[in-house]
Amino acid sequence: MAFYISADLHGDITIIKKFCEINNTTKDDYMLILGDAGFNYFYHPTYHSRTRKDRRLKREAQDLPITLLMVYGNHEIRPENLPSYKPSNWHEGTVLVEDDYPSLLFLQDGEIYDIEGKSVLVIGGAFSIDKGDRIYSTNWKYRWFHDEQPSDTIKRKVEAKLEEKDWQVDVVLSHTIPEKYVPTEAFLPGIDQSSVDRTTEIWLGEIEQKLTYSQWWAGHWHLTKRIDKLQIVYEEVMRFE
Repeated sequence: MAFYISADLHGDITIIKKFCEINNTTKDDYMLILGDAGFNYFYHPTYHSRTRKDRRLKREAQDLPITLLMVYGNHEIRPENLPSYKPSNWHEGTVLVEDDYPSLLFLQDGEIYDIEGKSVLVIGGAFSIDKGDRIYSTNWKYRWFHDEQPSDTIKRKVEAKLEEKDWQVDVVLSHTIPEKYVPTEAFLPGIDQSSVDRTTEIWLGEIEQKLTYSQWWAGHWHLTKRIDKLQIVYEEVMRFE
């Protein structure tokens, strides 16, 4: 059994497929996806059903010789909002999983899992910098989800869990990152940064200041960068250790 990490697949699992082929993985191995895996993006909100594209992507991922563990991103429907997902116990925490795709597990915000003997806190969600364009988009390519950022309820759950642990965990897995680590080189031209909602990053920054931890992993920013104990991942696979 081995654990690996990637992020922001946006429905393209090519990098995972190639990794599995090269490394001869099995279902006993795990790939942590730090948000925006792409599953549930094409779930139909009106008919409450999976579209053909969503089913095809999930079948393809289910057939991979590896088990996927997803952190919630900002470009997908939260699995707890979909009737097909059921809670299941996994490594001392709760995950959500569909009967048809037992190897695609969604980790839950505020849960603390035991992974490789480490206590691992999960915090998903982020703000979409192109929110305005997504809201007014007339096709399915660009969708926006109103609950993309952690709610007050989720924040209270996270903070309560950390209180129970005396604000000590080994690892944090999140989608976005604490505000002080925001990589300005990743800012997209043409985006007015004053219009970007940084409340999630500010809140994560408050947590980071109080928290005793060894490693923080995140995605979202579409670059790979190491800053202090924080590792941002994009377009590659790293070993979780």
